[in-house]
Amino acid sequence: ACLFVHKRYNQGAATSPYADVFAYAAAQVKKAIEVTNRLGGEGYTFWGGREGYSTLWNTDVKRELDHLARFLHMAVDYKQKIGFTGQFYIEPKPREPSTHQYDSDTAACLNFLREHGLMGHLKLNLETNHATLAGHSMMHEMEVAMASGALGSVDANTGDELIGWDTDQFPTNIYLTTQIMLCVLRMGGFTTGGLNFDAKPRRESFEPVDLFHAHIGGMDAFARGLKIAHAILEDGRWEAFKKDRYASYDSGIGARIESGEATFEELEAHTLQNGEPSTRSGRQEMLENLINEFI
Repeated sequence: ACLFVHKRYNQGAATSPYADVFAYAAAQVKKAIEVTNRLGGEGYTFWGGREGYSTLWNTDVKRELDHLARFLHMAVDYKQKIGFTGQFYIEPKPREPSTHQYDSDTAACLNFLREHGLMGHLKLNLETNHATLAGHSMMHEMEVAMASGALGSVDANTGDELIGWDTDQFPTNIYLTTQIMLCVLRMGGFTTGGLNFDAKPRRESFEPVDLFHAHIGGMDAFARGLKIAHAILEDGRWEAFKKDRYASYDSGIGARIESGEATFEELEAHTLQNGEPSTRSGRQEMLENLINEFI
């Protein structure tokens, strides 16, 4: 359902200050979910292009967030009522078309879902270009989502880091696709969703053959990224380094911290007894060179 182009949504859909607009948006989404179910669809994504604000002078943020949560709860209720078994997703993006959108990045979405009792009902559909606009790498967004078991699907594209809007370019950066596929493999692969090319050729690439070049390039980049990611994981050195880096939490005081047994008093006594902690190099350059071995 398109809830951001028509003028009725110029101040929001689920977050509109006008209840009639909220109702109209709900009717559109109801029909879209119904049709998705009839067609055997396996997922439905909520992207809140107008769910935000242009200025805080006229905005009741708490009320708008509560309304957005109510809207999503209604969608979950309707999904269950009609027996739709597909996955619901929420897609982060910080701005454009709104000045500020509530689903600005992965962390903001997870906080919203937890606060409003929606975790478990929606997973995240992450897009590389949206991560760029939020000031994050795609790997960052995926790692944060994976840490909460909430990564559901990926919009496979890229953007121009030198400009401040969504360019939706086809992905050709092998480092990017390797990072994405490392995350996908480490979480055991997709159980819902997948890789969706939310991308288009450049304005100057207007001939039909350019569609083929664009899609072939994107598919090849991800195929190569998958092979490289698999080789990195099979080699084992990268993950072994990370495991060793956190080894102090595998036993002793570190294990007590992770298990929740340690207290401030115990940690103070530990520090007084052991003195200044020792640390080791993070070996960033070595790890970057290691990844380059495979690329």
